[in-house]
Amino acid sequence: MKRLMLGNEAVARGLYEAGCRVVSSYPGTPSTEISEYAAKYEEIYAEWAPNEKVAAEVALGASFGGARSFCAMKHVGLNVAADPLFTSSYTGVNGGMIFAVADDPGMHSSQNEQDSRHYAIAAKLPMLEPADSEECRDFIKEAYEISEKYDTPVLFRLSTRVSHSQSIVEEGQRKEVPLKDYVKNPQKYVMMPAFAKSRHVVVEKRLEELSLLAEKTGLNRIEWADRKVGVVCSGIAYQYVKEALGDQASVLKLGLIYPLPEQMIRDFARQVDKLYVIEELDDIFETQIKKLGIPCEGKSLFTRLGEYSPQIIAEKILGQKTEYRVFDEEVPARPPAMCPGCPHRGLYYVLSKLGVMVSGDIGCYTLGATAPLNAMDSCVCMGASISALHGFNKARNMEERSVAVIGDSTFMHSGMTGLVNIGYNKGNSTVIILDNRITGMTGHQENPTTGRTLKGEEVPQISIEAVCHAAGINRVRVVDPYDVAQVESVLKEELAAPEPSVIISRRPCVLLKSVPRKSPLTVNTQKCRTCKACFKIGCPAIHMEGEKAAIDSTLCVGCGLCASLCPFHAIGPLGGEEK
Repeated sequence: MKRLMLGNEAVARGLYEAGCRVVSSYPGTPSTEISEYAAKYEEIYAEWAPNEKVAAEVALGASFGGARSFCAMKHVGLNVAADPLFTSSYTGVNGGMIFAVADDPGMHSSQNEQDSRHYAIAAKLPMLEPADSEECRDFIKEAYEISEKYDTPVLFRLSTRVSHSQSIVEEGQRKEVPLKDYVKNPQKYVMMPAFAKSRHVVVEKRLEELSLLAEKTGLNRIEWADRKVGVVCSGIAYQYVKEALGDQASVLKLGLIYPLPEQMIRDFARQVDKLYVIEELDDIFETQIKKLGIPCEGKSLFTRLGEYSPQIIAEKILGQKTEYRVFDEEVPARPPAMCPGCPHRGLYYVLSKLGVMVSGDIGCYTLGATAPLNAMDSCVCMGASISALHGFNKARNMEERSVAVIGDSTFMHSGMTGLVNIGYNKGNSTVIILDNRITGMTGHQENPTTGRTLKGEEVPQISIEAVCHAAGINRVRVVDPYDVAQVESVLKEELAAPEPSVIISRRPCVLLKSVPRKSPLTVNTQKCRTCKACFKIGCPAIHMEGEKAAIDSTLCVGCGLCASLCPFHAIGPLGGEEK
């Protein structure tokens, strides 16, 4: 049966059809949906791991056990998984294993724009890159064959546009792949120096064999057309090239993007008048092609920043500019904002009011950095808020005027070790854990604190309070972020305390289906004095109508935060009472 599939869904379909048994991942846009779709297949064990390093190690262990396994992550997640990634290149596999990594050119939902192809080169691992949903499915199957034939994990590179675009996929049958026998072999799997030295020899020989594969595999192909222009490309850039240039250029489409097919590139380059390399982000292909002594144009024409488009390619290569209609009206900016009723808003209001330094972290709560709250000073990577706060206070002794904020899922991911560091090294910092009972930013995935697995099974909830006490923190307080008076009082007490402390700001995400809805609020225009106190929380439901504040009843969820801040009691339930 043929169906339209997201690229990520097609990857999951490929896992199913290829006989994958074990999937372990950590959610991260744009890779998240792969594991969610994989979990729908009964034949696949699928889980959310606490972080990407754990996910990679679970998948690697399953591979050692003889199963075809898989883990998925976004590009910055691969940084977290880099330790097992590099060593897995030496151990090789038993059952086939795939590391899927989704890059994010344009930084739609990421803190940087790194190019994961560097990891393939550094770890000396083969990397495949599909260009549409059908290739997502087909390349997964091919990746497992390569993995098992060449005794190697395989990197599978996606991008936002491939992961989240749709194209037709013809579904096939599942291939039942039996577990491979497990044989004790410490020389292969125990990477102590004496054994690792001999495994490095294996890695280099394997790379030579993979280079030969690159020349003959159907993953790399030439599409001949006009030979005045030749283009080397892969992934979503291939789609842009075909749309922009059509039959006006011949294309060498790479599917196995590391190692490169050097002889194929030489042969292709000899048969075109001018060679272009079109690749988003870094000049990986261009650098390797120029190293072969082949002249080509790449980053001299195309930027290293953000995404490309057919229009950009047509302009740079054909000189064709696309005419755009420019509207005279100035469209107002719509910056990202926390949702109406977001439980983090009240906490950030207090932090902004007190003017404390806030060491921030990765999650939807990162939006507390934006106006009008402006309640975040730094944000580096997942888990960094706690560790960075400790370092900041060791440098400046600002324990009474600084906090770290981190989400419940992120605390499980990589925040716990930072808290252990504070307790162990005699820190005196205040950490605020924003517990909204779900992994919010990536679309409501379960985590160890929610009591449910990826498959929906009920399990014991990890107690954040117990973890904090076990980390050596005696002072652990729980507050309701809708109660700003309580939040302010507790925060002042903990900042003044002569020892480290944790404040758990606990209220479920307002978008969860289990959260009861209240009647929307409205503004009594007779009482409103236009003081704009309600605007200080930055709620999207609040706006001005004429000279008075107003609340959009289609957005308001009745959280009551604005009402608690109004000094004139001008805000109350729509219709006069709550439902």
